Amino acid sequence: MKLRSIIVDDSSMQRMAVAQLVNKHPNLTLVAQYSNAIEANNGIKNNEIDLIFLDVEMPIINGFDLLESLENPPQVILITGKPDYALKAFDYDVTDYLYKPISNSRFESSIKRAVARHEQTRNVSADEEYIFVKSNLKKRKVVLNDIKWVEALGDYIKVVTNEGNIVILSTMKSFEKQLPQDKFLRIHKSYIVNLEKVEKFNSKNIEVEGRQVPLSRNKKTELMEALYNV
Repeated sequence: MKLRSIIVDDSSMQRMAVAQLVNKHPNLTLVAQYSNAIEANNGIKNNEIDLIFLDVEMPIINGFDLLESLENPPQVILITGKPDYALKAFDYDVTDYLYKPISNSRFESSIKRAVARHEQTRNVSADEEYIFVKSNLKKRKVVLNDIKWVEALGDYIKVVTNEGNIVILSTMKSFEKQLPQDKFLRIHKSYIVNLEKVEKFNSKNIEVEGRQVPLSRNKKTELMEALYNV
């Protein structure tokens, strides 16, 4: 197995040093290198990436700013010359945190962790599938099977789960892209529902655990077909 990797660092010397380590490793494939976060963001959107080697301190947009802009980031190994950011890194669920200069042994340890995490994600059962969402300035893990429905709240959305409600700054369209289409359906301009949670429905509403959620008239047929295939 090879993890498709990119390097994001404003220092050409540091990019070269990390690239040498990546190219020598049997479990890594170097897809691209970027000198700034803007180019990296576009590259991540247009390519399937498993792992980012990310410098923290970059001009204009730093490493944490880049992570904030990604809706569903791949694994991240942060690289920095300062230990000050270690605690903050945990809020972003990074795979590891490396200090410059990077030793071969420490790099190897990080990659083992990344590979193990990748395998765990691939082998996870349907009930344990999850996404990360940003709420109250922190990344939060949400198990997909715990979501009952998603509701629009102006510039925000409310994710109703078994553990309570989570309010996120996002559009419905953007959040919908993170959800598997075979398990979730947008039944109304303001509602997305977990198909496995639907108990009954009529021409105007569906019922989820005793709560009614509005159903658009033109979505009834699509809902019936989706429920048949669940």
